Amino acid sequence: MPGGLRYRKVTMRGYGQFCPVAQAAEVITEQWTPLVIRELLSGSHRFNDIQRGVPLMSPALLTKRLKTLELCGIIERRPLAGGGHEYHLTEAGEELRPWVELMGVWGQRWVRRPVTPEEADPALLMWDMRRSINVERLPDKRVVVRFDFRGAPKGKRS
Repeated sequence: MPGGLRYRKVTMRGYGQFCPVAQAAEVITEQWTPLVIRELLSGSHRFNDIQRGVPLMSPALLTKRLKTLELCGIIERRPLAGGGHEYHLTEAGEELRPWVELMGVWGQRWVRRPVTPEEADPALLMWDMRRSINVERLPDKRVVVRFDFRGAPKGKRS
């Protein structure tokens, strides 16, 4: 059994219960946190890449969530040779993968509501699709693929 997360003093709402579910929820169910974890699990490591996956989240709030996840031992910040840093999941963070995947499966199966025009974001769709492209199967020369979204607002159609 792992030794547990290093849990430094982190300011967050608590449920006031010793229950492990309540304690886990205090860390991983704060607003936007599951989506930040989803982005890290999907391969985003730099701040701007994570931000592209949660475009409605303010940069200040993303910074706060990343710091909280780091303090709780779910992610670690790694310096880059040319300056800056990347965020990577720790063993504890990686163990959240089944939870995030099951949330997605559950959402597809049980959350039945129409997608609103505000939610239908072509840029977010393209950002997510880039993860599924098998670049090994592309030709060696440069390839450009254009997507046109007829129903999207002007400026977001191509």
